Amino acid sequence: MKYLILHGEGLMDQAHPELGGKTPLQAASTPHMDRLVGAGELGLLATPSDGTMPSQEETTLGLLGYDPRKFPGGPAPFEAVGLGVALGQQDVTFRCNMVTLRPSANATKGGAAYPEMKKFGPQLTLEDDTAGGITTEEARELIDAVNEQLGSETIQFYPGTGHRHFMVWVWGKAKAICMDPHEVVGRSIGEALPTGEGADILRRLMEASLVILGTHPANDQRQETGLKPANCLWLWGQGRAPTLPTLPDRFRVDGAVLSPNDLVRGIGACAGLEAVSPEEFVKSGQAELPAQVERALCELQKRDFLYLHIELPRREADGEDPQGKRRRLEDFDRDVVGVMVDGLKKMGTYRVLLVGEGHATVRKPRVTGIPALYALVLESTQGARSGARRFNEPDAEAAQGGVRDATKLVARLFSRV
Repeated sequence: MKYLILHGEGLMDQAHPELGGKTPLQAASTPHMDRLVGAGELGLLATPSDGTMPSQEETTLGLLGYDPRKFPGGPAPFEAVGLGVALGQQDVTFRCNMVTLRPSANATKGGAAYPEMKKFGPQLTLEDDTAGGITTEEARELIDAVNEQLGSETIQFYPGTGHRHFMVWVWGKAKAICMDPHEVVGRSIGEALPTGEGADILRRLMEASLVILGTHPANDQRQETGLKPANCLWLWGQGRAPTLPTLPDRFRVDGAVLSPNDLVRGIGACAGLEAVSPEEFVKSGQAELPAQVERALCELQKRDFLYLHIELPRREADGEDPQGKRRRLEDFDRDVVGVMVDGLKKMGTYRVLLVGEGHATVRKPRVTGIPALYALVLESTQGARSGARRFNEPDAEAAQGGVRDATKLVARLFSRV
């Protein structure tokens, strides 16, 4: 028996006038996803969350059968594990995002868009939480410069991907209150800086990074070519090394996690899955679907179970180009779902859990009240029922059974009866 969780991030959306009042999933031709619905069950999933909508961390934990409220840890340590960093129980890991700060309009002097800034305070605005979409290669030079000047026996900065990096603080303070920089965009940073236990050290590190990065030649070059500088590190999302009961111990399966996302890979690794390196299917910071799907089928040839996580590009996941998103969903249906199911059929019996949700960084407030939709196929020999519902938001809402607890589905997927 082969088991597959296929997690599509960015699939869900709201209805759009450009699509005749339909969602992109409704408007798209998705025969492969629809056949899964016809061969199994369709419904809605809710992941236990302390917030109004589950985070990417909470959703991934939930789909692997963990109640996020019982296994708190923060996204940063999972990302560190996903990048292959060994963490000690005494370590506190922080997300370390490269952002673009600039003085507010009434504080700007001399006409420079990004003048030299040395002090934090309400006179600074967080302009861009991705530092203008900085590449991994550019960011590595900058994070290395910060680590050279601020790194010590107790604090180390590590490169990640794009604007997302992390810091490990040995014997650090985990209870500081730190804000997600995405929630601060366009606002003064005055009331968004860390507070509570250890906040003074975190603020000093962030302020020091502003001085180091603001005068770095790499940022001068970015500005000369019209790009935003990555002129500050924003610390948040902290936690200690997580300890999870593993899936192999719980369900006696040998599995792997395949994702371009460091956080998802790290959660999978902590759950006892083999975290497959994304190097062969991620090029220039973007996952190439054919290569990712090919590697996924290779992993399933060797193992019982695969957690396959695929993200729609943010520019399409946000639904601002509904027709473009419709076409992207049709590509996903054909090139991912269709190819994966055809491959599974050649391996014998199989079970599939297909999950679609809004993109983690853009689903609020676009998709409210519908955390995710799913199709679960437990009998691979069962044919699709005629007239079955399709894999889309309205049909999932209309399905019987109400909203299911996401943490319970993995046990049904691996059930022996």
